[in-house]
Amino acid sequence: MPIKLLPTANSWPLFDAASSRVIEAAALAHVGPNVSLMERAGLAAARLTLALVPAGTGPIWIACGPGNNGGDGLVAARLLHQQGLKVQVSLIAASQSPPADAATALAKAQQAGVPISDVVQAPAGVRLGLDALLGLGLNRSRPPSPEMAAAFTALNSLGAPVLAMDLPSGLLPDTGALAGELAVRADHTLTLLTLKPGLFTAQGRAHSGQIWFDELDQTPVGTPDALLIGAECLARWRLQNTADPTKHKGTQGDVLVIGGAAGMRGAARLAARAALAAGGGRVYACLLGAPADEADPQRPELMRFDQARIQASSAIGDWRHKVLVCGCGGGSEIAKFLPPLLQHAQRLVLDADGLNAVAADKDLQVLLKQRQSLGLATILTPHPLEAARLLGSDATTVQSDRLKAAQLLADEFLCAVILKGSGSIIAGPQRRPAINSSGNAALATAGSGDVLAGWLGGLWAQQSKADPFSLASLGCYWHGEAAESQTAGPLRAADLVERMYALHRAP
Repeated sequence: MPIKLLPTANSWPLFDAASSRVIEAAALAHVGPNVSLMERAGLAAARLTLALVPAGTGPIWIACGPGNNGGDGLVAARLLHQQGLKVQVSLIAASQSPPADAATALAKAQQAGVPISDVVQAPAGVRLGLDALLGLGLNRSRPPSPEMAAAFTALNSLGAPVLAMDLPSGLLPDTGALAGELAVRADHTLTLLTLKPGLFTAQGRAHSGQIWFDELDQTPVGTPDALLIGAECLARWRLQNTADPTKHKGTQGDVLVIGGAAGMRGAARLAARAALAAGGGRVYACLLGAPADEADPQRPELMRFDQARIQASSAIGDWRHKVLVCGCGGGSEIAKFLPPLLQHAQRLVLDADGLNAVAADKDLQVLLKQRQSLGLATILTPHPLEAARLLGSDATTVQSDRLKAAQLLADEFLCAVILKGSGSIIAGPQRRPAINSSGNAALATAGSGDVLAGWLGGLWAQQSKADPFSLASLGCYWHGEAAESQTAGPLRAADLVERMYALHRAP
């Protein structure tokens, strides 16, 4: 029986379309002659359909394409028909020379008496639509035909749940972008043999609904192209950070948040509160242009840090060993503080206006690139527009291939990167990228990015030798997990800090 994937306790390997086809070819070579891989795929879809729609409750409409994805759908149709369910198949763009297994599946369905037509029309009272149109058989060079697009529209207008086989048709497997202007928006997706990156980022989560997985009794071979981050990273942190009676604030490390220019004080305060809630031993806020005694009246634990000590060469030792979270609400003022920070901060989380300042200044970009060679560690936390500025591109291009954009940033600036958004991407130089599995639209609210930056600082303060990539993965998952219980409306950033704080305790 297919497994319900999200939320997931474990991390999972992800394979792009090319790797999935290699794995499929290897599986076909090892599957016995009595049960084909297509039969297994169709059986998995039939089982999930029966679990989603009880028998005798109405007809199932299966929209099949001309390739192997359509063959999987035809197998499912035959099996459901044999179980006594009412089934109607629409065979779209039928080929005169279909793949051998798909041709066999069609012949068996016809012999079993499955109703099959070439008309794109669901039966009256349909209870579930099955999208078996394209699967992996789609790429940028071959967008959906008008006939396929009509089937997409019919599925999206069904008024009943839609189950997509392998991928929602029209969704690109490697990127989560849409091949054209239209794609099937499924309520459930049964992905087969491998998990594809596009299901979990960009438009993937919006179009896939609840994701189910069936390996078809095969073990994927080869190196994954990416990793899906599960809750195990948070479980490991809890295990490593159990109560230690010898701990004190000095052993928990120091964080310095720099930002919060006039009119944007809240951004730096949110980051500082998050660093404190994450477990940083001492957290300082350097609010640019603020009165000397102003830090955060609602959090008296936070300490004030004078901005003059950032630029004074004699005071570098006051901050270089702290974790610096720089840019939250920094405005244009942050740029003048960046040269010494980039040259001397041992651990730096660069966010928001800090990123914009680097994007606008070639000299700052050079300093950022030099940090790795100086033994200095960095995490960048851009949203798509900030990433586009750093890459000299635009947000549309970034969103069209989020994995590629994040990797370009990591390789260009030689640091760990979190490209925020639906299915945040974590990348590092010469590292296999990761996609965060947690989070939802409740995080689409002002200040949530500041909270993430501060939380990273608080975690890093406690583990000075932590790998930035692993730390970024943990912080990103923790941030998203805090929003999982919010099913509607925004999660206000100050409340997000408290939700994240509560996750220190194991459920």
